[in-house]
Amino acid sequence: MPHGRPPPPFPGGRDAFPQAASTVVPDPARFFAPALLSSPLPTNSFFQNFVLKNGDQPEYIHPYSVRSAAAALTLCYPARNHSPSFVIQTFVEDLTVSAASDAAAAAAGQRHRVAAFDDLSVTLDVSPSLRAFLVRGCPFVTVATADAAGPVDISVASVHAFIEVASCDDALTKWRLRMNSGQTFLLYASAPIRLAQSSVTQLSAPGFSGVIRVAYLPDPSMEAVLDQYSRCFPTAGEASLNRPFCVEYTWRKQGWGDLLMLAHPLHLRLLSEDCCVRVLDDFRYRSIDGDMVGVVGDSWVLRTDPVSPTWHSMRGISDDGVGEVAAALRKDVDALASSPITTTSSYFYGKAIARAARFAVIAEEVGCPDVIPAVQRFLKATVTPWLDGSFQGNGFLYEPKWGGLVTLQGSKDTGADFGFGIYNDHHYHLGYFLYAIAVLAKIDPSWGRKYMAQAYSMVADFMTLSRKHGASYTRLRMFDLWKLHSWAGGLTEFADGRNQESTSEAVNAYYSAALLGLSYGDTHLVSIGATLTALEMLAAQTWWHVREGDTIYEDDFTGNNRVVGVLWANKRDSGLWFAPPEWKECRLGIQLLPVLPISEALFPDISFVKELVDWTMPSLSREGVGEGWKGFVYALEGIYNKESALQKTRALTGHDDGNSLTNLLWWLHSRGTADDGVVGFSRCCWYRQYCH
Repeated sequence: MPHGRPPPPFPGGRDAFPQAASTVVPDPARFFAPALLSSPLPTNSFFQNFVLKNGDQPEYIHPYSVRSAAAALTLCYPARNHSPSFVIQTFVEDLTVSAASDAAAAAAGQRHRVAAFDDLSVTLDVSPSLRAFLVRGCPFVTVATADAAGPVDISVASVHAFIEVASCDDALTKWRLRMNSGQTFLLYASAPIRLAQSSVTQLSAPGFSGVIRVAYLPDPSMEAVLDQYSRCFPTAGEASLNRPFCVEYTWRKQGWGDLLMLAHPLHLRLLSEDCCVRVLDDFRYRSIDGDMVGVVGDSWVLRTDPVSPTWHSMRGISDDGVGEVAAALRKDVDALASSPITTTSSYFYGKAIARAARFAVIAEEVGCPDVIPAVQRFLKATVTPWLDGSFQGNGFLYEPKWGGLVTLQGSKDTGADFGFGIYNDHHYHLGYFLYAIAVLAKIDPSWGRKYMAQAYSMVADFMTLSRKHGASYTRLRMFDLWKLHSWAGGLTEFADGRNQESTSEAVNAYYSAALLGLSYGDTHLVSIGATLTALEMLAAQTWWHVREGDTIYEDDFTGNNRVVGVLWANKRDSGLWFAPPEWKECRLGIQLLPVLPISEALFPDISFVKELVDWTMPSLSREGVGEGWKGFVYALEGIYNKESALQKTRALTGHDDGNSLTNLLWWLHSRGTADDGVVGFSRCCWYRQYCH
């Protein structure tokens, strides 16, 4: 796609599925400005806590945790607690900014309002008098008085005692606030502000009108840099995916001078050399995601290596393994006829049809075209009812309040389908469906054409790029263009912010969408799917995969874990939603399943794979370990010790409900050797005209 041209909308719309009358989604009108309510709204964004329940849970807007409550804005430069089983950022009311004139609004319980939002920021009307521009990665928190409010009396409070409140210039536009916690904050103002200490924990300033910027000072050597860039502040930001394997950030700003922002470790890794920015290596803020480093510039370009979404294994199946794979394949395909899918859960049903779809693709690879018609019949019989509305007991519906798909069961019960009805885990469920649909559309193009609208609606539910008014679905429902990975939490308030457990199921979603693009000859969809796949994998390798000697997390956590269980905005947890930390085979498996050609690119580093398997293996001796989870451990072992893994896999008496003996044998017999310790995953992209 040429640079700068907006992406075309996906052809699927809200009319592909019947409309739902959900009884469980909250009312967005409580927090969003009226002008925003006519378009689909985010259901898994970095500011989601601000629009759920009372809206008073904090959100981590790097490098600060921010809370809006009682007509006041509170910011915290979070400290971390840690142990061998978790790392967590704690919220403390370091500084609270409010206006005395809003006391009545606070007493009346008046809520804040989201005035605007985009990929990189949210604009919050905290009270009738104050508006906050909360921009991700900004070292300053910026609050402006409302134009209509006129001069207002400002209050600055802290849970800590102020031991120094000093003006730093004759103009009274910079103040140093030092607390008994050992912290120092700098306050900058666009006009003179006369701060006076009214109590040990309270400051006040009469008759102020303008912009206030507050920054934590991690080190005295950084003060001059904050001074230099204090007059230029971002008010909004946009992340664009106009080129494959490229994300471009552009900020809108006010004030004077250059814009100073902060980059997390994956940003720094991907910053393009032709990007006109200046990296300040010595200007650093602490973060649970690793040190954030200063970057000066109004726009960034991030580039990742291209990955190719292929149907089949990258190297092909070894000659001596074809027969074993084919024999297992015939047995598994024969069993489809006598093994109907009995679940009505959208998640487990999706896994079952994706499992069956794998047989058709593997059949192509091992030269068994005669079994494909049986798979085709099975997929048509099982997938079609979910698309034409004839499935008994569940189905997909369009929910108009927030703008997205829900399930029939989920529209009435927040716990049904793992919260799909409140927008939890959409990429996981739909990713499995899309894999099955992509395969069926590939082997039965006429069926694919008939159900193209439904297929694209499922893609659009979590991969829409449009920002246009009147779109059917919100923009990139699950994928966070600033963190560069997905979240899974939906419309649920969490004190620790957004969360995601399985990165591999997220990878599956974008990979499957790219395969759907291959089936329909849609290079735009292939490009977007492949780009998000590449970014999701890099983020998984950065924050979920924990290597010996890594420095992002504290030593006790790093030493005890090779993989994160659930990653939260403010927490790293070794436990899973469904299993305790000791069940390491589940922690490994949930970061690998489903096993696909793209799994090779998710785990490219053989030395880390061996660390992970060695760490997990002792858990397999625990009584009651599921055979399905063992299969995933053996799959990774096969990357560096194929014969051992094959022997153990052949002895398995069962498999995960989304996996099969056929699929495991296909994986193991397509493992090669690597002399340099890194799996040689192909970076060659078949659509080269889209690679820049």
